[in-house]
Amino acid sequence: MINGISIYEILTLSTLLFFIGVYGFLTRKNLITMLLSIELILNASAINFVVINTYLYPENLQGVFFSIFIVAIAAAETALAVAIIINLYKLVTSVEIEDTETMKY
Repeated sequence: MINGISIYEILTLSTLLFFIGVYGFLTRKNLITMLLSIELILNASAINFVVINTYLYPENLQGVFFSIFIVAIAAAETALAVAIIINLYKLVTSVEIEDTETMKY
């Protein structure tokens, strides 16, 4: 237990975040909301790394380092995706997926 919270409660939260992200990615048609869903998935995996490392090897910090790496990758991915979405919006004036299919190359 970490300060009165069991591993099952934390992993349940992480699982809910992951599946909310997957559901959002599969059902949304807006590129920005799809990007937010990917961020939820990455945050759920970072929580898993920290929690499992804390419960199995509390003296080591590998899970924390992996989660910091995930956060750095997520920041770079977000910056790149937002730049692509802004350029796409300039071309199509929409961020909906259906509108990108009719885009002229």
